[in-house]
Amino acid sequence: MTGIPPDVPYPLELMSEFLSGIAAVGAVILVVVIHEFGHFVAAKAFGMKATEAFFGFGPRIWSTQRGETEYGVKAFPLGGYVRVVGMNPLEEIDPLEEHRTYRAAPFWKKSVVVLAGVASHFVIAFLILYTVFAFVGTPDPDLPTTQVSAVTQEIGSGADAITTPAALAGIEAGDRLVEFAGVPITEWDDFRDAARARPGETVTVVYERDGTLISTDVELATTTQDGEPIGFFGVSPDFDTTTSGVFGSVVEAGKETGELTLRSFEGLGGLVVGVWDVFTSLFTGESTAIEENRPVSLIGIAAIGQQTAEVGWWLYLELIAWVTIFLGVINVIPLYPLDGGHFALALYEKVVGRTADVRKLVPVAAAVILFMVVIGVLGLYLDIVDPIQLQ
Repeated sequence: MTGIPPDVPYPLELMSEFLSGIAAVGAVILVVVIHEFGHFVAAKAFGMKATEAFFGFGPRIWSTQRGETEYGVKAFPLGGYVRVVGMNPLEEIDPLEEHRTYRAAPFWKKSVVVLAGVASHFVIAFLILYTVFAFVGTPDPDLPTTQVSAVTQEIGSGADAITTPAALAGIEAGDRLVEFAGVPITEWDDFRDAARARPGETVTVVYERDGTLISTDVELATTTQDGEPIGFFGVSPDFDTTTSGVFGSVVEAGKETGELTLRSFEGLGGLVVGVWDVFTSLFTGESTAIEENRPVSLIGIAAIGQQTAEVGWWLYLELIAWVTIFLGVINVIPLYPLDGGHFALALYEKVVGRTADVRKLVPVAAAVILFMVVIGVLGLYLDIVDPIQLQ
């Protein structure tokens, strides 16, 4: 119980979930802002001229001129942008200013400027994951508690599916098992052993919810293990969290950053290959393609953020780290006008020794932008009509 008076219309639990979702979106937007700040700092460090640095897009709300750069805020707080003179190769520039442009800089300076934004994603993700492993902690599979983390609703499939005893007993995630078939539950192994030893028997289950003890009788299901019948109830345990230490967390965060990067490349590849199937599934009703390759908008990130926060801060922060890495992976793809495309163009010019005709890249840029728009619209539509449910 929350102790909220009945005249308070909005439960604190819902407010907390809402704020965690908004915070997830805010974190993603902040990552985009830091990305642009990376470009800005690198360009300034090399003496390139940056004329604008704004948070948000759309109409100006406020701005101030500091030296040669206009800083400000625009109406739609969905990221930010920095204008470095000469990053658009077709831009007309005063010849007296040409030496301070991005396009006049040597290859290595161009590389640092365009890749500084991409690098920021992986640095941020590493720091988030380090915080998780060093201070927040992650569930230790060797330390199960007596608290339920998840309830299996059904076993079997189709006409043979049956409701699990745990679901029939009314068990919910967050409940704590107190007694099972007369056996006091002080460790998860107590419950597991008591359940497995009683296939098909009717047992009394006592569990605690919000400080209240609840008792109910339920018949256990029967399954097999190594050819022997065992009892089945249908719950999974929560786990105590452990940290990896100040130095050990460096290794763990590095490994996790690498794994999430690999999974991000796999996910992006699946999205590119499967976007057509996702689109056609909207009309055919086939859900497999959507489940495997659906894009996610900021609305979806907010929804996932709410659900992961309910599981634990470790998972919530890992979500932010994964989204951060995924955005970095998108930007590293060597297609114009992505950062990776700018780098590929600079590398091409370095190798061939002449300036490239970027007008030939206009169709590529248009295709990349169109793809981004398509997956953005698809993600927004799906997140509205078919919200993501992690469980």
